[in-house]
Amino acid sequence: MVQGSATLINATGAIHKLVVDSYAYLPPNFEHSLECEASATVVVFERRYASLEHRKTEQIVGSTDKQPLLETPGEVFELRKLLPHSLPYDFNIHIMDFQPGEFLNVKEVHYNQHGLLLLEGQGIYRLGESWYPVQAGDAIWMAPFVPQWYAALGKTRSRYLLYKDVNRDPL
Repeated sequence: MVQGSATLINATGAIHKLVVDSYAYLPPNFEHSLECEASATVVVFERRYASLEHRKTEQIVGSTDKQPLLETPGEVFELRKLLPHSLPYDFNIHIMDFQPGEFLNVKEVHYNQHGLLLLEGQGIYRLGESWYPVQAGDAIWMAPFVPQWYAALGKTRSRYLLYKDVNRDPL
């Protein structure tokens, strides 16, 4: 939930209030409704689930700031992962926080494609040999094997949400 609030109701009648910085993961074919009494901004990642035999995902409702900070050896940013690292989950959402002036210490190149939404702040993003000024609300798609790098600019923290395929062979 980026702005405002909404209520998530599943088929069993369970009700979850979603407020700013909260999130929900819904398993494949999960019956639900989302109700909102006023304006709200919600980010939705919808994709075909890449299942594994005898493995099932569970509904997850959580809050970004209640997720543990994970170690990032050699890096300065703060990292939280919103979904379990276990095999049933075929993607993850990372929340990455950078203080002003902080940057990725490595230029990354890998097989993953990413989707990124800058939630707060501003910075500069490098994709290949091009540099893009970004600010809160901007979205980026990063193709596989394209060099990528980020630096936080401005006077406030920058935070982005990163979608990442995991636990499946990309080929």
